[in-house]
Amino acid sequence: MWGMIATWRMAVEGITRGAEMLKESGDAGDAIEAAIRQVEDFPYYKSVGYGGLPNEEMEVEMDAAYMDGSTLDIGAVAAIRDFANPVSIARRLSREKVNSMLVAEGAEKFAHKEGFERKNMLTDRAKAHYRKRVKEMAAQAAAEELKPYSGHDTVGMACLDGMGKMAAATSTSGLFMKKKGRVGDSPISGSGFYADSRKGAASATGLGEDLMKGCISYEAVRLMGEGIHPQEACETAVNRLDRELRERRGEAGDISIIAMNPKGEWGAATNIEGFSFAVVTEELEPTVYLVTREEKGRCTYEKASEEWMEHYMKTRMAPIEE
Repeated sequence: MWGMIATWRMAVEGITRGAEMLKESGDAGDAIEAAIRQVEDFPYYKSVGYGGLPNEEMEVEMDAAYMDGSTLDIGAVAAIRDFANPVSIARRLSREKVNSMLVAEGAEKFAHKEGFERKNMLTDRAKAHYRKRVKEMAAQAAAEELKPYSGHDTVGMACLDGMGKMAAATSTSGLFMKKKGRVGDSPISGSGFYADSRKGAASATGLGEDLMKGCISYEAVRLMGEGIHPQEACETAVNRLDRELRERRGEAGDISIIAMNPKGEWGAATNIEGFSFAVVTEELEPTVYLVTREEKGRCTYEKASEEWMEHYMKTRMAPIEE
């Protein structure tokens, strides 16, 4: 049995590529890296890789991570600039016994030394988004509904190959107009991602500052290790953190998670409306699902319609009116 599950509609082309590799007895690490690279390279997905939305100084700073569920090796980069595929740099770092998580200039020096592709990740389209947001903020500075910190849709994946190896990986450009040097949950083990081939793999997306207040990805994997189905594990992990934050702080940011266990069973949960995910297995073609959060935090999902899929791409590729 093999399979892949990932956050958001933007991952479906990536997991389709990964599935092609898994069908040919490919390695989970190779498949998940290739899948995330596909998302990183597409300029119209404005929260990951090339075309990602910039920080407040109009620089694209990216975070990424990779974890091998068989060895528990972890590699991560944070606030890295001007390299095409941060997930590949993270995976390379996972082979280091020490110095396996690097940030900013240190990550860039390592990537350059290792021969990774340099690339200006700031596109004209991202610049247009930036200029538009600056105008909106100036015109509506006092409006409560204005949210400068938006566009934080991390691509996170969990993968199982035919040999039983599992892997997890993430990639994001983080919050739109974030402070220079800001790092979210995506490269933080246990929060943004976790993989254990004996238990399962998971990845989270949402407001990193709140996700990091609980080790949500690790919690989902831990629950799966106790024999709990991935769907129940995801719902339990999300609902516990959401409840804890609301009780202690009065509010909770966006929290969404996907997971898969060593049997190829999968699940997804969220505390928001509008969360989508993509999944593929030996028995299921690449499919996008839309999640509905119901009473008591139970989550159900339905397959996205062709109309929804078409509208998604139209809105992502529509001209930007500044």
